[in-house]
Amino acid sequence: MRAILNELFEHKSLSYERAKEVLTNIGQGQYNNSQIAAFLTVFLMRSITIDELAGFRDALLDLCIKVDLSDFNTIDLCGTGGDSKDTFNISTLTSFVVAGAGYKVSKHGNYGVSSGVGSSNMLEYLGYKFTNDETKIKTSLDKAGISFLHAPMFHPAMKYVGPIRKELKVKTFFNILGPMVNPSFPQNQMVGVYNLEVARIYAYLYQKSNKNFAIIHSLDGYDEVSLTGDFKRISNQSDEILSPEYFGFNKIDAEAIAGGGNIESAAKIFMNILENKGTKPQTNTVLANAALAIQVFTGKNIDDCLAEAKESLESGNALKTLKNLLSV
Repeated sequence: MRAILNELFEHKSLSYERAKEVLTNIGQGQYNNSQIAAFLTVFLMRSITIDELAGFRDALLDLCIKVDLSDFNTIDLCGTGGDSKDTFNISTLTSFVVAGAGYKVSKHGNYGVSSGVGSSNMLEYLGYKFTNDETKIKTSLDKAGISFLHAPMFHPAMKYVGPIRKELKVKTFFNILGPMVNPSFPQNQMVGVYNLEVARIYAYLYQKSNKNFAIIHSLDGYDEVSLTGDFKRISNQSDEILSPEYFGFNKIDAEAIAGGGNIESAAKIFMNILENKGTKPQTNTVLANAALAIQVFTGKNIDDCLAEAKESLESGNALKTLKNLLSV
């Protein structure tokens, strides 16, 4: 690691092969905490390269506990985090709305690192028991239309990094890696990113994959569609700037989608929205993201996708999906 750090401190970047080797070694416990922390810090000082990110991604996928969901056509909905916006759990709620509309969701998530309440925090608080048992995960998809893959249970290599990230409490390149290393290898994905540079790198790598995808970044900094302003969408078909009017919605204030500050408040917002008691800005934000995800899956026009999302939420199917997941 000393030689690698010296190279990085001299502003050199890693090749794909070297990046993969380093992260494999980290995942096998070959470096101490100080070395890992120094390594992470380098990428807080400069941007990660495409080769580095690809190498890190492939190392984690090689080391992960894989789940074979090839019998299902699934979508993953998640963001990189790290936008420091402290919104409510938009992507997690979106997942239940999409599943409630009849699509299979294989959501990859984790505890909040750079934010207070991640998807794992929320589902654990609501009573979900994490598992990496493939049979149980398939049963969840059959019975509830959704499975939840708690990242630490599928990426044992992360045990060497998790405590360091928790102590640092800042976004690292693992925020960028998270959405790319779903161990079930979903065929469809909508992923939010916290800046345009990450969007560009993602676009390059996802265009080389066989996925249907959409990469989302709100231009005022959110890693999802926030309705607080325009957002960029990069997909298999297009690269465009869209506005809230794309969905027929008005622009909203940032305060309208705040996260509540703690798990209890966040959970209240979460359940209110699923029970059709959310505010109009909260509900519309979830519906906008769900409509885009359904569009990734189906290629339908946005009005039809929005109608499916509304039906899922207003009929109670999204709430039923959560209840079914918890019961499984």
